[in-house]
Amino acid sequence: MPMEQRGVDTIAEAERTSGPRDLISILLGSNLCLGVIVFGWLPVSFGLGLWPAVTSVVVGTVVGVAVTAPLALVSLRTATNLSTSSGAFFGVRGRLVGSVVGLLLSLGYTALTLWIGGDVMLGTLARLFGTPTGPVAHTLVYVLLAGCTVVAAVYGYRLLLRISRYLAVGMTLLLALGILAYAGDFTTAPPPDTPYLLGSFWPTWLLSAVAAGLSGPVAFITLLGDYTRYVSPERHSTRAVWRATCVGLFLGLLVPQLFGTFTALAARAGLDYAGPLVATAAPWYLLPLLIAASAGSVGNAGLMLYSMGLDLDAIVPRATRAMATLVVAAVATVFVFVGHFAWDAQSAMTSFVLLLTAIGTPWAVITLMGHFRCGGTYDPEALQVFNRRAKGGVYWFRAGWEPRATLAWALGAAVGLAAVSTPLYEGPLPALTGGVDLSFILSGLVGGVAYAALTALSKAPSPAAVPEPGTAAS
Repeated sequence: MPMEQRGVDTIAEAERTSGPRDLISILLGSNLCLGVIVFGWLPVSFGLGLWPAVTSVVVGTVVGVAVTAPLALVSLRTATNLSTSSGAFFGVRGRLVGSVVGLLLSLGYTALTLWIGGDVMLGTLARLFGTPTGPVAHTLVYVLLAGCTVVAAVYGYRLLLRISRYLAVGMTLLLALGILAYAGDFTTAPPPDTPYLLGSFWPTWLLSAVAAGLSGPVAFITLLGDYTRYVSPERHSTRAVWRATCVGLFLGLLVPQLFGTFTALAARAGLDYAGPLVATAAPWYLLPLLIAASAGSVGNAGLMLYSMGLDLDAIVPRATRAMATLVVAAVATVFVFVGHFAWDAQSAMTSFVLLLTAIGTPWAVITLMGHFRCGGTYDPEALQVFNRRAKGGVYWFRAGWEPRATLAWALGAAVGLAAVSTPLYEGPLPALTGGVDLSFILSGLVGGVAYAALTALSKAPSPAAVPEPGTAAS
């Protein structure tokens, strides 16, 4: 299989050979991994029992999919990734906002996947073969996982799609075996000594809905275009692509997260997930668990790393996608070591997803609003101005920035950060809302309302009305 040569340039129609089934395969197969499963543990670690945990995850996921899935339609029209596509609304330089948001999201989730996958791998190897579990052993496992992930990400979309197809079947079977392996110890009550994290039920339930449920779809706000840019709008309808994205996100996130909730309750995993998961596994399930930890982590982290490479390629146009992927892989591996040796898993995960949701949601809302304002009509050539180090075009706006969209995003992100309540940071607004984290709602609402107000008296850019980009930029 040849290595993918494409970065964030426009995909030619002849290369757009994927379809809706491929979207479901990649969203399902890549998410059946411990990096997503562990989010099902979060509600249990917050002090919620079975049904409160399940309902919070389901409600959060449904809301997140409703907001996130339509973003897949943007790259269906532009034939490039989502951060570059957002240049139609933020300007060809202003789309760096989306690139940075996407880079941070993918960086965190890649590190988390390698972190939890490596810990479960090493714990399983220790039970099977008595392997040492000290810092050296962790280092070797993390580096091995990262190395395999880099190979998959550098080869690109086609290899990742093939891996996802196999994982969709294989990981489903492994999770089904896991239900049998942990069923004997299952209980609906939360583990002992895990009181409600926020002191009472509803604030904790809402935190779980955002941190465990909503965060899953939000992680894909800049990723979906990496896949739909390879789908041809001439052969596949908008409705079919949207429906496939909804199905893929819903099943790909709920199945592993609910498995995480089930196993966390069975393993009495309150303060840690990886350790109890391995310690309480039936002996016959240790080998399947090892396979799930390794193969699933490579599939998921590979897609995240692939997206990071595209985002860095978009930020630094002179870098090749392969070189950008190697750079972000090294950074992600460093975060894995910091996560293992310096951070508390629950606090780090909760803080990360809430903070990134606060700054990512207004960007997603503005991008969606812009897509509907322009009727899904774009000038693909004009979107590539920044990558070609040129000036001009319909999306040049003011020196490459659209001030109104950028200001609306900044206002939404600022309000979102002020409304965040995490174990590591709390803004001033939760004191006015009884400690309830409303960052997702407020950031999206403020960003969307501000964008609507600022653009109310203007029309969306018309690609046909503006000449092609011209002179080279200095």
